[in-house]
Amino acid sequence: MSRPLIGITAYLEAARWGNWVREAVLSPLSYARAVEKAGGLPVLLPPLNLGGVDDYARELSGIILAGGGELDPALYGAAREERVEEPQPHRDRFELALARAAVQADLPLLGVARGMHILNVARGGSLIPWLPEVVDHDRHAGAGRTHVIQISVSSKLGKAVGDRAEVTAPHHQAVKRLGADLLAVAWADDQIVEGVELQGHRFAVGVQWHPERGEDNRLVGALVEAAAG
Repeated sequence: MSRPLIGITAYLEAARWGNWVREAVLSPLSYARAVEKAGGLPVLLPPLNLGGVDDYARELSGIILAGGGELDPALYGAAREERVEEPQPHRDRFELALARAAVQADLPLLGVARGMHILNVARGGSLIPWLPEVVDHDRHAGAGRTHVIQISVSSKLGKAVGDRAEVTAPHHQAVKRLGADLLAVAWADDQIVEGVELQGHRFAVGVQWHPERGEDNRLVGALVEAAAG
């Protein structure tokens, strides 16, 4: 039986190798390794042609909306936040279209950090543009700092990883208003949403942390299992 093809969204950035500096499609190796470890075949998806998203949704077995920079606040009706990095409109447009195509096709989908925000905005939801201002602490923004989250045991996420998890998830934005048919299924101790799921979908899960890092590969495994099915 062939292994499921799992598309992984990627950066389009200038990169240097040898004597060359060229525009390149880039992705942290941890995503591809996690997919391979779970029994899938990783495929990078360059944020190029919006006309190709329906073909990806037809031909792939599953998709990971990978982490990265913050979304353009204009996409959910908010003002520009000067404290976050410049948006990448080409990547935003591509991934929003890809998320919508995957939902329409009932294609298994895992949104990681930024990817959870993409899923939420694609469903008409909104984000908190600058989280530290809302929660009045920096526990969500500290690189390398971990915190414990609570997870709904009846959710697909809970069935994959249990009712609690200690995660590293530095982020300056978070889910504000949930998009259509999305449920919050994981929370930090300050009630910031750390995980969402799309009701009625075969497997559409978004998490605020990075499950592709470290030794616990159960969530990526759940995606690959859904894609194989």
